[in-house]
Formats: sequence, C-alpha cells, structure tokens
Amino acid sequence: MIKQFYTLIAALGFLTMSSAAHASEPQKIGTYGDWSAYSFVENGKKVCYMVSSPKTDEGDYTRRGEIYTLITHRPSENTRNVFSYIAGYPYKQDSEVTVSVNGKDFKLFTYEETAWAPDSATDNAIAAAVRKGSSLVVKGTSKRGTLTTDTYSLKGSGAAHDAISKACP
Repeated sequence: MIKQFYTLIAALGFLTMSSAAHASEPQKIGTYGDWSAYSFVENGKKVCYMVSSPKTDEGDYTRRGEIYTLITHRPSENTRNVFSYIAGYPYKQDSEVTVSVNGKDFKLFTYEETAWAPDSATDNAIAAAVRKGSSLVVKGTSKRGTLTTDTYSLKGSGAAHDAISKACP
C-alpha cells in the first residue's frame, strides 16, 4: 500500500529523483468512508492530501494503471484544495477531462497521466462540491482514443477534508 502511495506521489511531482532524502514517508491521518487522509514533510514543509480510488472504472482498454483522485493542501505555498486526477494511462494530447459532482461539471486540463483544474477558483469549487456531494464521475480520453468513465463514492469526503484542513491549517 505504501508503495502505491509513493508511486502516486511521484506521479504528482511531489518527489523527484533527487528529493527522496527531502520527503518523509506519508503518514496516514485516517480513513473516512471511501477516502483516506495523509500528511508528509517535503523539504521541511508539511503537505496534506486526501485520496480515493474509483468504485467503478469503465472503458474499452486492456491495461490501465492505478487510478486516484486527490485534494492537496500545501500551506507553505499558500495553496489549498488543489484537485488532481491520476488516470492510470497517458491522456490524449491537449484533451480535457470532465469531472461531474452531483451533476455539476468542471473541466480539467491534462498532461501525461494527470489532470488538474485550471485555477484555484475551480479547485475550490470542486473541493466544496466533493465535501457535500455523494458521487463524482470523471470522463477522459486516453492517448489511444479510449474513452473512460470512473465513478467515485464521496462517502467520508467531508470528514477527510476536515482532517487535512486540521493537519495543514
């Protein structure tokens, strides 16, 4: 399990080849329904994130890596609620991902296997919707043109967000 989270963290750019000595191992804050909350120290600064995997992942593919959605707080950088999505495959170049939370749609930009909100206002809107919603659906297109639909439960997302907000005020 820890190996999966190191892979996830590396995919997000939290760790680089030379920074392994500068980042601590993620410490679990807790599990809240279908979400988990973690913190770690990177270059002497605390980072907190909440993470979940989809309940269902649909698409006509033969192989796909790990799939995660995260919300991250980096108090030292004055960033909160940064929404990111790890697809488990490289996205089609210049494609967008649609995130729907209880019927409200948000557009994300893509780079390699990750998708992000275009600005902090969108990050905050997604985080607020995730906290109060019951389901999250992510639709994207792989580099090979495969359409995917991943569906998440938001059970426990409000408590997980409270936990990372307390750990990284």
